[in-house]
Amino acid sequence: MVMGPGLRRDDTEFVVTTVANSTLQNITGTILLAGAGKMGGAMLTGWLAGGLDPRRVAVVDPHITPEISALAAKGVALNPDAKAAGQVETMVVAVKPQMFREAGAKLKSFVSEKTSVVSIMAGTTIASLQEVCGGAVVRAMPNTPAAIGRGITVAVAANNVSATQRAVADALLRATGSVEWVEDESLMDAVTAVSGSGPAYVFLLAEELARAGVEAGLPEALATKLARETVAGSGELLHQSELPSGTLRQNVTSPGGTTAAALGVLMGEPGLRDLMIRAIAAATQRSRELAK
Repeated sequence: MVMGPGLRRDDTEFVVTTVANSTLQNITGTILLAGAGKMGGAMLTGWLAGGLDPRRVAVVDPHITPEISALAAKGVALNPDAKAAGQVETMVVAVKPQMFREAGAKLKSFVSEKTSVVSIMAGTTIASLQEVCGGAVVRAMPNTPAAIGRGITVAVAANNVSATQRAVADALLRATGSVEWVEDESLMDAVTAVSGSGPAYVFLLAEELARAGVEAGLPEALATKLARETVAGSGELLHQSELPSGTLRQNVTSPGGTTAAALGVLMGEPGLRDLMIRAIAAATQRSRELAK
């Protein structure tokens, strides 16, 4: 059952809330971005491309890149103190998790009782964010395709996050792709394992597909191009198609053909299914261990 943009309900009932509509254009408060590295920078690019007024944005980062510096000419404030930043409506925390304790103590000065704190740090719990920064906390896990506007983010909100704050967080996160909201924070470890780390698994598939092509006799350059284009094209087909991934797989597989021969290996015992279950379990456990 469709529940709104990016939200759906299935047999597991993993989504139990809807998000009020909000757009980047109607955000009126200050958005403070703490950490403008690859993911933070991708989010900022998405915000501005989506119509967020640059004068509404402040960036706090000890290492401002030339690309971020250029945005100052458009009105983005760079490294303001708490007084200069004014009333911060939403603070997006995109620093490295291992730097959070040190950075968070400094960021707390920007947070008031009216501020929502949106974290995209892996393994950092709502309780930890509330302890260090305060505010009404939204914990989110994006992934690297956000850099091209094709990411997917899963978010969970603390009980004190208002509908308006949730809508603003949704608009900010949706600037780099689709967004799903869950109610149970404990799901975030598995989310991190599946979608947060997932791009690395796909890149490994392309890497190993190319390597296997070389072993089969293809020139390395050709094997690499075939693997990259096949993975990229198949991903785009999966994105555009309404068919389940299993159906798309079956559509490529002729009984007794070459694809069936390869799938007999990949889907055998032990096969890709068992390997992926073990991989996701390992990543989920590691996310739990890293929780702060």
